[in-house]
Amino acid sequence: MIEIQQVDHIGIRVTNEARTLAFYRQLGFDVTFRAERAPVIIVTNAEGVEINFIVNGNEPPAGKNVLMDVADKHPGYTHVALRVASIDKTVAELGALGIEISEGPVRLGSGVSLFIRDPDRNVIELREHDPA
Repeated sequence: MIEIQQVDHIGIRVTNEARTLAFYRQLGFDVTFRAERAPVIIVTNAEGVEINFIVNGNEPPAGKNVLMDVADKHPGYTHVALRVASIDKTVAELGALGIEISEGPVRLGSGVSLFIRDPDRNVIELREHDPA
């Protein structure tokens, strides 16, 4: 059996490099790599969380995320969930940054989550786990 140890990174297709990087910088991510021959930019945060942006996406039809915002349910990854230390502090910081919360905070299982959207309408869950 293959021994999978953890999720290494998430890849997100985006349409606009500058707009994407400006948004994710607000969440603490900085560019750590740019591919020379491919439309790939890697960002990481201080905790070592890595996101790879594939910057070759088409503009979303009618500004909608085809996996989340249309009646037809297409297969695919619907969101990334990023752990935060405090949902209350996260709510305050998002407000200070002017980033709209699209849903939550809401209790889901053993934690509390809220959801935001990036400029391409990709869903990001910010989740605080209950202390053990």
